[in-house]
Amino acid sequence: MKPDMFKEPVSILVGLGFPTEVRSVMDAYRHLVEWPAAWRDAAYSIALNACNAALRGEIDAETARGLFAAYAEKHDLLAPDTHLITASGSRRDRDPHVC
Repeated sequence: MKPDMFKEPVSILVGLGFPTEVRSVMDAYRHLVEWPAAWRDAAYSIALNACNAALRGEIDAETARGLFAAYAEKHDLLAPDTHLITASGSRRDRDPHVC
């Protein structure tokens, strides 16, 4: 595994709410630099600096992942866990009247 790869991806919402998986420090860094200036608060700076430090090998990828995920959570960018949605079943499975 590459040193900048996350053990587990961070699922975020992009564009018009489409989920995407951020799998590495480089992916996280790319998403951060593309986000609007209005979202660039102190948490943004911390996440961006962490990604830069991880890319330089100064901190591990999981530390950067945690700070990126915390930033995404603060700004309501985390995608819902699709595994939980799938596990709970569709409405059709629970309600026989739904076509």
